Amino acid sequence: MIRFFKLCSLLIAISVAAAAQNYDEAKVPAYVLPDPLVTALQKRISSQVEWENSRRTELLTLFADHVYGAIRNDYDSLSIRPVLVNEHAMNGRAKLKIVEVAVFKSGKSVRLELVLFIPKHVAAPPPVFLLLNNRDKNNTDPTRVVKSGFWPAEMLIDSGYAVAAFQVSDAAPDNKDTYHTGVLQLYPQMLIQPNGMKAIGAWAWAARRIMDYFERDAEVNAKKVCIVGHSRGGKAALWAGAQDQRFAMVVSNCSGNTGAALARRKFGETIRRINEQFPHWFCENYKKYNDNEQAVPVDQHMLLSLVAPRLLYVTSASKDLWADPTGTYLSLKNAAPVYALYGIKSTLPEKLPSPGSALHQSRMGYHNREGEHNLTAWDWRNFVVFAGIHLKGVDRNKTDRQQKLTRTLYE
Repeated sequence: MIRFFKLCSLLIAISVAAAAQNYDEAKVPAYVLPDPLVTALQKRISSQVEWENSRRTELLTLFADHVYGAIRNDYDSLSIRPVLVNEHAMNGRAKLKIVEVAVFKSGKSVRLELVLFIPKHVAAPPPVFLLLNNRDKNNTDPTRVVKSGFWPAEMLIDSGYAVAAFQVSDAAPDNKDTYHTGVLQLYPQMLIQPNGMKAIGAWAWAARRIMDYFERDAEVNAKKVCIVGHSRGGKAALWAGAQDQRFAMVVSNCSGNTGAALARRKFGETIRRINEQFPHWFCENYKKYNDNEQAVPVDQHMLLSLVAPRLLYVTSASKDLWADPTGTYLSLKNAAPVYALYGIKSTLPEKLPSPGSALHQSRMGYHNREGEHNLTAWDWRNFVVFAGIHLKGVDRNKTDRQQKLTRTLYE
């Protein structure tokens, strides 16, 4: 009987918490967004030089100290060990390499396994799409026995891109009790610092080490790497892309609060819900902002601003209210002033685009997919079109034809 009452109490608590989430635009509170172009000392930034030498560094520090945790990229050495090479993968269309990237510091190590397919029909080292895989390993099956829309590797290969993925759990298990057993073994002091990085920071750190590897692999174009993340992986991809300007293109898919969506809207996922459900994701300092979003010195449009002037593609799904499609789109629009410093004009319309539409015209891209919280072949096809226009410089008509072809082949 006691266990029954405990179960009922738990179910009631869950129901009350769920009911507390806001999904009504009329209940979004009045809020003021901090200006990405005004420093902490109230100096307005008006040039690229001022942005890069002053405000950009200031924002990275604010995000590190209050949200994602301190940035650490020092290590003693990095080694690469081929685990498997298959010259005839995908019926001869690609070369498969499974590579172990091991990073050493102070006598300890973390090992990341990278799955990499390289197209064989291209004349020069191709651009690379790198996925931070926060789902089951079968989604990036190197044998291709299991194929998933979450990582449609054949589509990318046939479009002339290399495609790679690593498991975020190699860097930090997505578990509040064991997250410290990966990357954080190298930086144990982070575990006691209020601004110490946790799992999301570790995943971003790992993506940067994979970039270190790409710079050593002559078979891929390390100058044209696109980092992709979905949901919590999208939060980490944005943080990695904000820090590391070597990533030429950053894609955030349905990343929600503390990803691409504005926290101050208090719509769907909130800072409190994140910190209570996933206390191992962000630094301890972030918990000070539970139910206190207006006090955070940053918001997510400022994180998107840190990608400028590189390619940025943000997505939503029409039924994914938890990740706040409107707040995601507003965040992207409010990053436009920083892109404008570089002469990059936003072509984003005033209102959230209708479901099923995609905006590829400028270096700040967006789409709103019909459906639920997911990463699908439809999403990837639009990433390919956007990259074709801006990363490869392919004629738009050609990418439209390619889009029709991939729709036929992969759906």
